[in-house]
Amino acid sequence: MRIISLNAWGGRLHEALIAYVKQADPDVLCLQEVLRAPNADSGWSIYRDAGLELPQRANLFYEISAALPGHDAFFCPTSRGELFDDDAAIVAEFGLATFVRKSHSIIAEGLEFVHGSFSADGWGQHPRPRNAHCVRLFSHEQSRSVTIAHMHGLRDPAGKGDTVARQEQAAALVRLIERVWPGDEGLVVCGDFNVLPESATFAILAGLGLSDLVTGNDLVDTRTSYYLKQGRFADYMLVTPGVNIAKFEVVEAPEVSDHRALLLDIG
Repeated sequence: MRIISLNAWGGRLHEALIAYVKQADPDVLCLQEVLRAPNADSGWSIYRDAGLELPQRANLFYEISAALPGHDAFFCPTSRGELFDDDAAIVAEFGLATFVRKSHSIIAEGLEFVHGSFSADGWGQHPRPRNAHCVRLFSHEQSRSVTIAHMHGLRDPAGKGDTVARQEQAAALVRLIERVWPGDEGLVVCGDFNVLPESATFAILAGLGLSDLVTGNDLVDTRTSYYLKQGRFADYMLVTPGVNIAKFEVVEAPEVSDHRALLLDIG
């Protein structure tokens, strides 16, 4: 079973991202920073905030869904605000997306906010709302189940250091997982956590038996050449001892975001 976690960066490297998703053919794709605009045409739009303008794919969720027709697709919004096509406003949602190959049976699921609550009338104040999605799958090929959760951790303009809000976020993620995961099978937790390797987040998650594969393999960079700031950690993938790791990779090429994809094959 192949699991990929990636912050999609709003689809800014759209063609490369779509091509990679098709080629990598994951069983489970966990995407952060995904947009959906049900009443807008597909294509480019602009996100504007305090003088900042960023190109975004307003319907990235539907575009990834089309690239993975053999997968069930789940969209989990945190907020609803405006993008722009020139001066025309586009109402869009922002959040997580999870794609699961249809040959796997989804036998349990959970979705919860780990920071704040849904913002229906704008993107929200910083640190903005964040959520996590957890699915329990039965693999008929392997005749066993596995639980997979992913989260987009809150972004604090002050940096990635520990805060009370981040510790509460980690505790909320644990509560969500405990509602879905029975505790006696493999567990994979991944995403863009927006924390540093020494964060208390990992001590909290260790209470579930989870250990991180990024720092555990002495890897020091989960960002691509498109990320020009200091501090190269953001994305993590954690597993419990019962997960049989066939391969783990922080994908260096192709570059499909300012984050690197994390790829895990489990046997």
